[in-house]
This record gives sequence, structure tokens and C-alpha cells, in this order.
Amino acid sequence: MRIGTRAHHPLYEQVAGELRKMTAFIRQEAIEKAREIQLKADEEFAIEKSKLVRQETAAIDTQYEKKFKQAAMSQQITRSTLANRTRLRVLSSRQELLDELFQQARDQISGIAAKDAKKYETVLKDLVLEGLFALNEEKVSVRARKKDAEAVKKAIEEAEKEFQESVGKEVSAELDEEDPLPEGSAGGVVILGGQGKIEINNTFEDRLRLLEIDALPAVRETLFGKNVNRRFYD
Repeated sequence: MRIGTRAHHPLYEQVAGELRKMTAFIRQEAIEKAREIQLKADEEFAIEKSKLVRQETAAIDTQYEKKFKQAAMSQQITRSTLANRTRLRVLSSRQELLDELFQQARDQISGIAAKDAKKYETVLKDLVLEGLFALNEEKVSVRARKKDAEAVKKAIEEAEKEFQESVGKEVSAELDEEDPLPEGSAGGVVILGGQGKIEINNTFEDRLRLLEIDALPAVRETLFGKNVNRRFYD
């Protein structure tokens, strides 16, 4: 009697079955391991992707914030530049108007002597007398335009009398005909004391200059409004 073939031998069948089980187990393990690796890879990919997205988002936000600040700064500079240009134009226009007004005043005072000689003599007397009171010296000299010489001499005489009546002492004021004021002067006098070291400038030009300084705030307020000095001249 012959023994059956090896393929049908019980021991063979047992071994083959074990091998199939082992192969199936290994295959299952490999599938699960592959799935685990895939899940871990997907998780790491998602984490890395999220990290990259956050980094890129932060970079974009930083870049946007930087550009926004630059744009805001540029806008502020532009606005400030335009405001300064407007302010300067307004100041320039206002200063031109003020200069024109004061020039008109200069032109008017230049014609006082020619229009009313008597009134001019009274003005000269008051200017000389003011200098006598300010210096309070026994002897002073007076400078004036050559064409005003006679009028100034009369003004000096009257001023000396008024000074003596007011102060109770005599004063001698002499017209300095060797060093007169320029003929281009609008008029008025310069009184010298302290042996020529002290000078009181009572010419029309200087008095007008002082008046411009004193009256300028009021003139600005009258022309341009109450708050103009605070808004444009601070």
C-alpha cells in the first residue's frame, strides 16, 4: 500500500495552515502599521501645515501692519505738509495786507508837514518836549530835516517854556544844523543828551514802527478775528 502524496499529508496541511495564518497576521499587521504610519504622517502633515499657515499668516499680518503704519505715516506727513503750506500761504497773505496797511500809514504821515504846517509845529513841539522830559538835562541838542529847521526852532522854544513851567527849571535845547536828518525822512526829531551818548528817536518812522509793534495784535484781531493770534502766530 502506497503512502499519499506530500501535498495531502496531514503534517503538511497543518504547516501550510500555520503559514497562511502567519502570512495573514503579518499582512494584517503590515496593513495596520501602514495605516498607523499614514495617520501619523497625516497628523504630522496637518501640524506642519498648520504651523506653516500660522507662520505665513503672522508674516503677512506683520507685513500688512508695517505697510499700514507706513501708509498712515505717509498720510500724516502729507496732511501736515499741506497744512503747513496752507498756513504759510495764509500767514503770507495776512502779512502782505498788514504791510500794505502800515505802508499806507507811512505815506500819510509823510505828507503831514505839507498839508498842515501849524499842526506839524504842534507835533514837533510835543516830540521835543517828550525828549526833554525823558532826558531831564540842562542842555540837549535836536536833529531834524533841513527843511524843518524854522518849524523845529519854534517848537524848541515852546517846548522849553512848557518844560520850565512843568518842572520848574530851565533847559536849553539847540538845533543841530550840522548833522540834520535825511531829507527822505518823513519828519519828526531826534533828541540827544548825555553829551550825545543818549538818543531819543522821535522821528515819524520810529514812532510808527513802535506803533506797529504795539498795535499789531489789535490790528490782527480786527482784520482776521479774535483767535487768529492763537491759531497762526503762536
